[in-house]
Amino acid sequence: MTELFYLFAASAALASILAAITVWSHRNLWAKLTAVAATALFIPAIYLSYADLLSRPKPASIEWWHQGASEATVVASRLREDEAIYLWIEIAGSDEPRAYKLPWQQQMAKELYGAQREAQAMGTKVQMRLPFKDREEALDPVFYAVPQPPLPSKQVDQASGQYFRHSSIRSRRDGVGGS
Repeated sequence: MTELFYLFAASAALASILAAITVWSHRNLWAKLTAVAATALFIPAIYLSYADLLSRPKPASIEWWHQGASEATVVASRLREDEAIYLWIEIAGSDEPRAYKLPWQQQMAKELYGAQREAQAMGTKVQMRLPFKDREEALDPVFYAVPQPPLPSKQVDQASGQYFRHSSIRSRRDGVGGS
């Protein structure tokens, strides 16, 4: 996050210089040339800062577009103890998974790890409840393994039932078999 701050500070400083020069440069040619130069430096700085943003996980606390999401599917995760919980999640209605960063919480990390093990054992996925809600103390588990879907019910045709007769009954009556 520190590189992002420096890139943003540089962009803000260049924008401030550009604004100040533009406001006060009514007559001087050198001031107008400086405004053009500041603009020329501002555009790559913004581009670099946005390009850098694209490769970093977004802090879940500043998500505003999907903040009302009730659940998300965890595609992948990485736990960095005492630093953060990094998640790659799919949100319903979104075309692609997104990377997010949650503040480190020991209890939440244990829940995630346990849900991943349980989901792997059952062959299902891990879900996350209220992914963008601030949590100081989580009363309900945040992460859980999706239960396996129930098997489809069997369609039994009552009209074509077959009669089964156990072989022990046949053997006693017909004198075939052991006892």
